Amino acid sequence: MSQATRTPAPAVDDAAGNRQLKRGAIGVVGILFFVLSAQAPLTGIGGALPLAVALGNGAGAPAAYLVVGLVIALFAVGFIAMSRHVTEEGAFYAYIGRGLGRRLGTGSALLALWSYNTVQACMYGLYGFIVSFLADTHLDFAPPWWACALVTMAVVQVLGSLDIDLGARFLGVLVAAEMSVLLAFALITLFTGGGPEGLDPGASFAPSALLAGAPGIALTFGIASMFGFESTAIYSAEAKDPARTVPRATYLAVGTIALFFAFVSWMVVSSYGASQVVGAAGAALESGDGTVLLFAAISDALGPWAAEVGGVLLATSLLAGILAFHNASNRYVHSLGQARTLPPVVARTTRQGAPFVASALQTALALLLVMPFALLGMDPVLTLFAWFSGVAVLGLVVLYFLTSISVVVFFRRTRLDTRPWQTLIAPVLAAVLIAALAGLVLSNFTLLIGGSMGTAVPLVLSVPVVLLVGVGLASDRRTGDDAGPAPASAGAPSTTPTA
Repeated sequence: MSQATRTPAPAVDDAAGNRQLKRGAIGVVGILFFVLSAQAPLTGIGGALPLAVALGNGAGAPAAYLVVGLVIALFAVGFIAMSRHVTEEGAFYAYIGRGLGRRLGTGSALLALWSYNTVQACMYGLYGFIVSFLADTHLDFAPPWWACALVTMAVVQVLGSLDIDLGARFLGVLVAAEMSVLLAFALITLFTGGGPEGLDPGASFAPSALLAGAPGIALTFGIASMFGFESTAIYSAEAKDPARTVPRATYLAVGTIALFFAFVSWMVVSSYGASQVVGAAGAALESGDGTVLLFAAISDALGPWAAEVGGVLLATSLLAGILAFHNASNRYVHSLGQARTLPPVVARTTRQGAPFVASALQTALALLLVMPFALLGMDPVLTLFAWFSGVAVLGLVVLYFLTSISVVVFFRRTRLDTRPWQTLIAPVLAAVLIAALAGLVLSNFTLLIGGSMGTAVPLVLSVPVVLLVGVGLASDRRTGDDAGPAPASAGAPSTTPTA
């Protein structure tokens, strides 16, 4: 690693406690489980696919996952090239700060925190509703959704304060369970030839299928399905050999998510038939429970027991996603504490290297975001889940765009890697395509949140406001060189990435 991009020296322990995360604690598989947990596959397919089919491009919805996956894979080229030189924790904070300046980097850190905390909050809303429903179904007792959320916040706080390797193992179990059911359904549907109209891949993957109806809506939900893949870099400070672990985990995550979502959603379409699936999706949404589209297909393929188990796994899928985003947010808060943008106390860790103060702060923020909806008696799915999921998607798209621009600026300035594809062509193409996706998100925002324009405007404006607040926080600490580190001068520019 060059002198210009060397990770800052570890913070010195003081009487207040440790401030370092546990080094070398997590490998490729562990990081992959954190990312897959953030995607919450069962929740993503069960919740988003009916909307993408009924309101978007019908049977062509599976193609949207592949298109978004290709755009994100293009983004990952520059993202990974930079990860080999910048291994500080914080991902967006570190990457955007190195290329576009510390102030914008700090703004991006706050925007990432806002996005991750809003997605946690929206998951708590849906999770509380589902757990309450399951308790009513199986125990004849329906606790308030917010009570279920509060109990889970305490559980997540404990898990978020423990050793990260333990958290990865816990998530591994939950993710393996939900993906196993989905994969079993998909494979059985594939090997039995699909439903009444067969498999018909052209109906789902042909260009005409992708562009049918309102493809922008399907692509918007495709973006939501990729939410959180960038957290591979968030764990670089705790990764085993981050120069190798982060790139491998990133490519594995993007490929796995895109292919898995496309394959399973194609099998859902095939189980109903391309000409019938739009009607089935519409009926599921009208019933008030869009997951019926997925669970009815699973029940037909695996038996009624699978739908019962699927309801429980839907709850654990959300729990895994909540914990994954909680852990990711902890790393941002810890990084901001290390940089003293936030009070240094938030960077304190346990003896095992877990950021317990940051974890407590995340739990407090979750309470602040969730409880107003409970106190006002608002529907946790139609308001809390719908509104904050839209904010989270928009915030992350903005961060993807800024990161792509930062990659180009960083390598133009430092010359640490002069390969044109990795450091110029792919990032520029990614920035253009991500900007187009951002336009789709904005144009479909009221639909995405299921609300009115009066609700959409303040939610959309929260994204630039949070970004600017972060820039303002960093401005009082401005130094002579706000543009980031100086170019490397220890030797000739490298033409290949350094480990």
